[in-house]
Amino acid sequence: MVFRRLSRWAIAVPVALAIAGLSGCGSGEPAASTSSAPASTPAGGGAKEVTVFAAASLTETFTELGKTFETSHPGTAVKFNFGSSATLAQQIVQGAPADVFAAASPATMKTVTDASLASGPTTFVRNKLEIAVPKDNPAKVDELKDLTDPSVKVALCAEQVPCGAAAVKALDAAGLKVTPVTLEQDVKATLTKVELGEVDAALVYTTDVIAAAGKVRGVAFPEADKAINDYPIATLSKAPAGDLAKQFVDLVLSQQGKDVLTKAGFEAP
Repeated sequence: MVFRRLSRWAIAVPVALAIAGLSGCGSGEPAASTSSAPASTPAGGGAKEVTVFAAASLTETFTELGKTFETSHPGTAVKFNFGSSATLAQQIVQGAPADVFAAASPATMKTVTDASLASGPTTFVRNKLEIAVPKDNPAKVDELKDLTDPSVKVALCAEQVPCGAAAVKALDAAGLKVTPVTLEQDVKATLTKVELGEVDAALVYTTDVIAAAGKVRGVAFPEADKAINDYPIATLSKAPAGDLAKQFVDLVLSQQGKDVLTKAGFEAP
């Protein structure tokens, strides 16, 4: 198996810095990482690579699909860069080598399409928020309004990233104001605060609660239906491995891809 994940991308981008600056407990490192050399498709039957930039909430499902792709394309390596969609979009605009972009919101995909680096993105799944709490739920969080209690420590995604924007919509729909103790740069970092017991609750995607089964509990709330995120995917116009990129997108959009995503809790568009 040649499946690999990308090493840290050291490029400094304004939005990444702005988002990282909002995190009260973050490390200050970019949420996503990539290799220093472009993905390539060498001639003569050598190993091939396809590089996929994908929202952090797609980590588990795309990792599984990456292995499936490698199995059906012997000698091909799928390299992933998972992180905040906003940060990934800026990395692509700044010239990071990538073949496919799967974002957690149309707004972050628009950053790339407006730069003429992708066209015709397809919405392939939808996702909604859930309250994640520790397994023993020490703060007794049972509904969204419980997050307004000053004694309840809450983690949210930064508003500039899709999970943060969705949280704002949901709270606005409920007419509630929550003061988080930390703002994180992607949904996985936000969920980690709950897993480590550093906060009493966090607003994350339903799929992330499912992926963390056994570590956290999920609390559904009706206002989440007012803040559902559409996930678009596109082949990038400057993709070093354009043919492989199209084939990977085709896998994501196939029935096999839909089955993997639905099992993980994503909804059909």
